[in-house]
Amino acid sequence: MWITLALLVVAAGVAFYFKSQSALAGGGGPIITVPTVAAVVGELDRKVRVTGTIAAQIFAPLLAPRIQGSRSNTNRGGMGGSLGAGPAGGGGPGGADFNLVLIHLAKAGIHVKKDDVVAEFDPTNQLQRLDDYKDTVIQSDNSIKKMMASLAATKEAHDQTIRAAKASWDQALLDLQTIPVRSDIDKEKYKLAVEQAEAQYKQLQYEDALLVESQRAQIRVSELSRSQSNIELQRAQNNVGRMTVKSPINGIAVMASIVRNGEYGQVREGDQVNAGQPFLTIVDPSSMVLNATVNQVDAERLRLGMKATMHLDAYPEIELPGSLIGIGAMSKTSTFRAGFVGEIPIRLRIDKMDPRVIPDLTGSAEVVLGSERNAVLVPRAAVFEENGGSFVFVQGAEGFTKKQVQLGLSSFTNVAIQSGLEKGDVVALQRPL
Repeated sequence: MWITLALLVVAAGVAFYFKSQSALAGGGGPIITVPTVAAVVGELDRKVRVTGTIAAQIFAPLLAPRIQGSRSNTNRGGMGGSLGAGPAGGGGPGGADFNLVLIHLAKAGIHVKKDDVVAEFDPTNQLQRLDDYKDTVIQSDNSIKKMMASLAATKEAHDQTIRAAKASWDQALLDLQTIPVRSDIDKEKYKLAVEQAEAQYKQLQYEDALLVESQRAQIRVSELSRSQSNIELQRAQNNVGRMTVKSPINGIAVMASIVRNGEYGQVREGDQVNAGQPFLTIVDPSSMVLNATVNQVDAERLRLGMKATMHLDAYPEIELPGSLIGIGAMSKTSTFRAGFVGEIPIRLRIDKMDPRVIPDLTGSAEVVLGSERNAVLVPRAAVFEENGGSFVFVQGAEGFTKKQVQLGLSSFTNVAIQSGLEKGDVVALQRPL
């Protein structure tokens, strides 16, 4: 074993000796290798990368309908209730009339057309409410007719009483004319009879106007009740119509989220939702955009109309062309960056759609700030700076020659050479000795 190690050491020493002699014979020093690369002609894009979330620019959120009507069941008939009082258990404050339960819901992700039915709520309570107020209106109409007939009969009876009182008064006046042949006692009786008949007649005349006003007031109260019942009837009819929800635009159905039994999940059939609560959104798939943010420094270089290439995290193989269509005016701070670094919201339109693109997908985009075509390109490591100028080391037959160049557009890896270098020139990637 020791003999083998000794032989290896001797062999290494001999190899080092001959290598040193060869180097000295060739140039008197060790050989130093300089990495090089040939200049090429191609396209160069300067880009800024942003990340964000896919959303639809054109969309229609659908909200659970707001049930209109009196929660105290004012003037609601039917179900054993009397006019002016709501039926027991018939949907008072927080009652069943104002509950919204989904009995039909479009499947998530399906394509729907305008006016397609996408959701239906249980209409049972609203149909019952509608029937009750129909009964109320009919009952109110009959009641008013009865009161008007009663008013006519009462008025006629009162008028008859007035006519009888007038006849009694006239009779008393005739009797009063016989007082010259009457005794003193009869004279006084006839005078009192005239006064009494006159007073009764005038009292009945006075009561006539009051009686009519009283009857008309009662009829007016009933008419107001009927008007209110008609309003509630119209509201009930509208509520029944609101139980069916149609799509306002062509697009894709996207479910909203809801808390169910303490868990977060998508809305589904059988769920009870609150009035005004979003439960479904119809999105136009041709209007998808990427909502992203960019720091203030990069935002200063962005211009509307700039082209971009987008990628989706869920589908890495997809590459979509896009355009910058929106740049925010106000910056906001981010929890992931220092407080003095502001971010500007931007919006990128997807110019060529893919059926797999749906809202809420995360993705990124490379926005092209500038481009140069048919440019001479070299790596940034091949360009050196000195005294405010740029130069490269071009390899020739006698070694490397320092050559000044005019720079064009640059990216993170390459730089375009506007003058001073040709295609195929070999340049050094580090300073040669």
